[in-house]
Amino acid sequence: MGKPSSVFVPRRIESRADWCDAEGVKLYSISAAGSRVDESAYRERLAGMKRARAVAWATTPAFAIFHDGATLRYLVLCWWGNDNELFTAVSVLTATGWVEDAGRFSFCVWDMEVMWHERNAFIAHVYCPNPSLGAYRANRLASEE
Repeated sequence: MGKPSSVFVPRRIESRADWCDAEGVKLYSISAAGSRVDESAYRERLAGMKRARAVAWATTPAFAIFHDGATLRYLVLCWWGNDNELFTAVSVLTATGWVEDAGRFSFCVWDMEVMWHERNAFIAHVYCPNPSLGAYRANRLASEE
C-alpha cells in the first residue's frame, strides 16, 4: 500500500432537526472547504435516486449526505432494511452529470462519521424493544460550527 495522497483533516459536518426531505429522510452536509453546502445542488438528484428504488421512504429510517468533496460532489443515500442492514447508494456529480457507479465511486472516511452516528441512533431508537421512527429522525450528529 502506497503513501496516501493527503492526510485526514476533519471536515465541516452539519445537520439540523428540520433538515429532512418531504418523506422524512434525514439530511446531512459535509464540506471539504469548510463552507456551507448548497443543498439545492443535490435535492433533484436525491429525489431521482429515491424514485429508482422500491422503498417506502415515509416509513423507512434513512439519511442522505450531501458531500462537497475536495474535487467532486457526492450524494450518499442510506436506508435501513432487512431488520438491521444499512443499504447505500452513492451518486457523484462528474463533468458529464450525476453518475451512480459502485465500481468507481463509494462513500469515504468522512461519510463514515455520519454513518457511525446513524448506526447508534438506529440501535437506540429502531432496533430496540420500543421502536420510534420519530425519535430516530430527531437524533442528529451534532453540527460542527
